[in-house]
Amino acid sequence: MESGTSAGDGDPTITIHVKFGGRSFPILISPDSTIKELKSLLQPLTNVLPRGQKLISKGKLLVDGMTIRESEVTNGSKIMLMAAHGLHQGDGPVLKQAQTRPVLRDGDASKSAKESKPIDADKLRRDLWKATGVIALSECNLQAIPDEVWASGNVRLLDLSNNAIEEVSFPVGSFHVQTLLLNANKITDESLRWEGMASMRNLTLLSLNHNHLTTLPPALGELTSLKQLRVANNKLTSLPNEIGLLRQLEILKVNSNRITEITASIGDCSALIESLRLGNNGLKSLPSTLFKMCLQLTTLDLHNTEITMDILRQCEGWESFDERRRLKHQKQLDFRVIDSADFDEGADKK
Repeated sequence: MESGTSAGDGDPTITIHVKFGGRSFPILISPDSTIKELKSLLQPLTNVLPRGQKLISKGKLLVDGMTIRESEVTNGSKIMLMAAHGLHQGDGPVLKQAQTRPVLRDGDASKSAKESKPIDADKLRRDLWKATGVIALSECNLQAIPDEVWASGNVRLLDLSNNAIEEVSFPVGSFHVQTLLLNANKITDESLRWEGMASMRNLTLLSLNHNHLTTLPPALGELTSLKQLRVANNKLTSLPNEIGLLRQLEILKVNSNRITEITASIGDCSALIESLRLGNNGLKSLPSTLFKMCLQLTTLDLHNTEITMDILRQCEGWESFDERRRLKHQKQLDFRVIDSADFDEGADKK
């Protein structure tokens, strides 16, 4: 069997045969696609969720993060799919059909030949993106966001984590995005185009952990629907005053940065912050109104900062906060001593 070419770039593709439930699915796919991507393609064909799929080739279990080529899967290879119990979707798994010999009628032969053509993996992937609005491209060795992402239309969730992306810009019309994951890339202040991101008025979760950011711009305040902001493990030295405009913010994770002072405007996040992660920063104090203004705050991580219990007890509203976090984490807190000089919120970590 000859390897084909993809419809878009002319890149070589191969045909592999996935056996499951008494059937064999021919899949046309690029050797540079990952096993994880292959599992996503198999989901609508087999009704088995990707996390419930085990793919075996030549007696070896295939690993999600490896490419087809790295897995030594070649043109014409046969792969067995084993499904974990309870991880089916829709109407359940494709069941093994009765082993009967069909009676061929006129035209059946050509129809059968048509049905056995290899499935175009790229087209199937684009169709899935368009139908679900979910685009998962983590660990795909990307250096840029593919143009085909935006051609798919209504993107609700975009996961581009664990790649090598530097330049990040967003076209007009990307306002449908609700969840944007850009963890563990090579993003810097200069390479992230915030003006495009600011148009994402429906964005509720933004995650930029493990990048190279030193500042967050005022444009952050335009993301007024944001409920979760995760920018841990960067090189941030401060938070912008405009963070106070994020009135719906519930979770803020800025641990493991270089922040020495938290802007007082964080108190303008009203009563909606539930979790505040500030550990591994150079903090010596907190805004005096933090506990007074953020009346829903129940989890506060101050690991490896210079903030002590004595400092916290001087903050207005500390007693109310302390009672809330005790109620939420009572079992864990029963096993720690709270009278130590250092403030330790390890029990609050999930």
